[in-house]
Amino acid sequence: MTSTERRGVRVTLCRDPELFAALGPEWNRLHGDCATATPFQSHAWLHSWWRSYGTRGRLRVVLVRLDGRLIAAAPLMLAHGPMPLLVPVGCGISDYGDVLVDGGHPRTAVSALERGLARAARHAVVDLREVRPGAAAERLYETWKGARARLTDSVCMELPAAPVEELAKRMARARAQRVRAKLRKIDALRIEAHTVPEPEVADAVAHLLRLHELQWRGRGVNPEHLRPRFAAHLVRATKAMARRGEAALTVYRMDGEVVAAALTLCSPHLAGGYLYGADPGLRERKVDVVAMLMRQDARRAADAGRGVLSLLRGAEPYKNHWRPETVTNQRLLMSHPALEPLLRLHEARARLRDRAAETVRERLPAAREWRDRLNGRRAAAARP
Repeated sequence: MTSTERRGVRVTLCRDPELFAALGPEWNRLHGDCATATPFQSHAWLHSWWRSYGTRGRLRVVLVRLDGRLIAAAPLMLAHGPMPLLVPVGCGISDYGDVLVDGGHPRTAVSALERGLARAARHAVVDLREVRPGAAAERLYETWKGARARLTDSVCMELPAAPVEELAKRMARARAQRVRAKLRKIDALRIEAHTVPEPEVADAVAHLLRLHELQWRGRGVNPEHLRPRFAAHLVRATKAMARRGEAALTVYRMDGEVVAAALTLCSPHLAGGYLYGADPGLRERKVDVVAMLMRQDARRAADAGRGVLSLLRGAEPYKNHWRPETVTNQRLLMSHPALEPLLRLHEARARLRDRAAETVRERLPAAREWRDRLNGRRAAAARP
């Protein structure tokens, strides 16, 4: 660990995973004092992610202390591609990325964090992905003295944290009536929600991932969700986060059988449904699984006064039924002035990939229609 000190402010760079693990108590306090923090900046989530996905020798966590008290942190790691990059710990499977800044000392914390990050990034471009508007990383970006660039990243959907009955009022009248009818059907089927206690988390995660694979079978499941390292991460992180009220794992039972499971992640001001799995038989029985999960998450977020119920990344049509606010995450690039050519090259490549992905999305509906027509012809030809 390297460090510098100025007027009671000490900036250190942590490269040791064991020291990172030991930061839990003071990291948790800082996470609670950072108004913009999301669940994906909790120590339990980040440390568990590192255990599943981290590469030895690449941890780079910038820490700022004022008179010994942790007031800022940037959880990063070194990534090697066409050029060296500093990217967030947790990237890939985290819906939001950010740094942490103590709300009581924002100016001191951000200034020192900028100095520490500039030293850590002397030979690398900083690439902060999935930064939510208003995040602490925005303040870091504004104070950055080197080269920088801002791009758009994933689209997220957000609702106010309110009971589902209130959220239904945002819909058109006919759709709201259908949602209420679907919830009554769920009650008539006696599908019951149960929050999973810590000793049962491992079994419940196994149920969740099995049902998640079933519901997506033949429709392009994310392969990472089927890997043992992902399951191990979810079990570790959920156990630790549930103890602090940062996660809730819910199973849904019908006639004594688990028919759905969902993981909700929470921070002081935001809650979001991270992953769920549902038995395909529910769809055959016309059960609106999304409405079922939404009711549970909305009630939990409203009762805790979270403020925001996030539908997290993705602009799937079913989310739009609730008339959420569309929030576009940002991608913030920063580098030392001498590395500006590398930053501009990285920026150009990122923009090119974004344009290519947008072209694919635009053509995908036509490709699906062509596939469906072809499958229809084949089915017709196979009939006697």
